[in-house]
Amino acid sequence: MSLGRDVVILACAISAGIHAALVPGHGPPFVAATGLLAGTVLLLTLRPVSAPALAAAATVLAGLLGSYALAVTTGLPLVHPRPEPIDGLALATKAIEAVGLAAALVLLPRPKGRLTWIAHTRREPSRSA
Repeated sequence: MSLGRDVVILACAISAGIHAALVPGHGPPFVAATGLLAGTVLLLTLRPVSAPALAAAATVLAGLLGSYALAVTTGLPLVHPRPEPIDGLALATKAIEAVGLAAALVLLPRPKGRLTWIAHTRREPSRSA
């Protein structure tokens, strides 16, 4: 396994543990986050070279970061209708998740060849006589 993949697994595992510890105060959304993160850790451990597993990790981590941004700015309907206060544990967790997300994005394979939309929008230089 690569160091980058280990970073993604570690970030997901740490975040899963923190979310699991906070379930009593936050309820079903944190149960779901814990399950998704634990599933991602398992998937990345069983299939260490899987691009879909990395994509799943990136999606889960990005979703958690986005959800937290909404939770502290506008609130989340049905979960936290009012914005929640920012705290140190949450910021530390989000920093760990951001590192995991960055590592997952770096490891994701890139498409080979030119992207079609670039090929269609690139203009050829004009030739003057």
